[in-house]
Amino acid sequence: MKALLPVKCRDDLKDHRILVPFQISRMEIESIAFGTHQFSCNASLHSGHSLIVSRPLFEKLLVPYEGNIHVFVHEGTLHLGPLIGIFTAGFTSSIIRPIGERSLFFSKLLSTEKKVGAYMFLFGANHINWEDGTMEGFMFTEHGWCKKTLPFPHVVYDRLPNRRTEKHRLLAQTREKMQKDYAIPWFNPGFFNKWNIHQKLMIEENIVDYLPETHNGVTIGKMEKLLSKYPFIYLKPTNGSLGLGVYKIIYNREEEAYYARYKTEDFINKLQRSSSLEALLSHILKNRDLSSYLIQQGIPLMKVDDSFVDFRVHTNKDDHGKWVVSAMAAKMSGKGSITTHANSGGIIKTIPEIFTDELELETAIHKLTHASLLISEAIDTHLPGFIGEIGFDFGLDKEQRLWMFEANSKPGRSIFYHPKLRSEDILTRKLSIEYAVYLTENTIKNPEGVFS
Repeated sequence: MKALLPVKCRDDLKDHRILVPFQISRMEIESIAFGTHQFSCNASLHSGHSLIVSRPLFEKLLVPYEGNIHVFVHEGTLHLGPLIGIFTAGFTSSIIRPIGERSLFFSKLLSTEKKVGAYMFLFGANHINWEDGTMEGFMFTEHGWCKKTLPFPHVVYDRLPNRRTEKHRLLAQTREKMQKDYAIPWFNPGFFNKWNIHQKLMIEENIVDYLPETHNGVTIGKMEKLLSKYPFIYLKPTNGSLGLGVYKIIYNREEEAYYARYKTEDFINKLQRSSSLEALLSHILKNRDLSSYLIQQGIPLMKVDDSFVDFRVHTNKDDHGKWVVSAMAAKMSGKGSITTHANSGGIIKTIPEIFTDELELETAIHKLTHASLLISEAIDTHLPGFIGEIGFDFGLDKEQRLWMFEANSKPGRSIFYHPKLRSEDILTRKLSIEYAVYLTENTIKNPEGVFS
């Protein structure tokens, strides 16, 4: 059984005493656990609504502070949880900003724990004490950031910042050891590979129509063939993000010239012209290997106020492990930009700001909702591990046909800068914690089956 209760510590209770409210008294409780720490206990019923734990036991369990927490009772053990570890990298020596410029995002995420009933902390590979099964975790309270010694968590939420960090040997070994040796579910591991996702989705008959024609093993011949079929194409890095390294390639038949629009590493929008595709690629790619790229059919997107528009949809799993749409927004392209990313001058709009006609608004929301949930289920089915959130980039063409351009396992949060999307910002964070509650309960009840 599961209940959400205030957990309190009392000095007048001796040894391993706990007082349990009547609502969870149906089973014999012989031990109490928090994360991977577990101790025998002497449980008695009381008429209050709180779970009261003796000071010695509270401290042995390493419960960081009193608060509302979920209580799970299974096979004689009362589990307090979830204890959620957020795994990341890039820690600093400052307790005020322990994770640098990302400290604000993480403080918002950790502040959401009280809305759900959980304990959350940040940790990196160097914060683990393998010998005694504890971690030095960074928690965020009303007094700011603090460090606490904590047990190993029930679940780990992967928030590594980029693909390069993810490939670091120590970080990969940490993830593998915690999953294999400690059976700790690790959700949202890894960044999606664009080609791998495309291949998985191409076998789904009800999803194929959302996918632009896409090819890997890029050659000049393949690009010329696609340019003969479509007004323009995109050249994308297989493992790219934030629109970096994306090139819009256009062939102007009247001029017999090739053009490339792209964004530099300094986020400057550029336009390059050449009389041959070979010369153009040699200039923009600077001898980088074409094999690390994909080519994709260009879609003439709908326009609003002379700006191209695409859509970001966030999906999350809820406390039942079911996919739900948690946020939806439009992104308008900046001047001279091939993408709608905010760092290229893109502007965030709510969906009602784009579709002022009520019927058009309802139709667009229905299309985006249906497609994002359908594709979330498919990705979840085809990829290993625990996926808790996905960010999609969709586009509507001039005929209002919906296309899916990208799926991201660690979606950016630039859309939440819009003041009318603050509730969605909170919801996406809240759902990540609720999914951790779901994983915790399932791991406690069926520790082997949750990985099957």
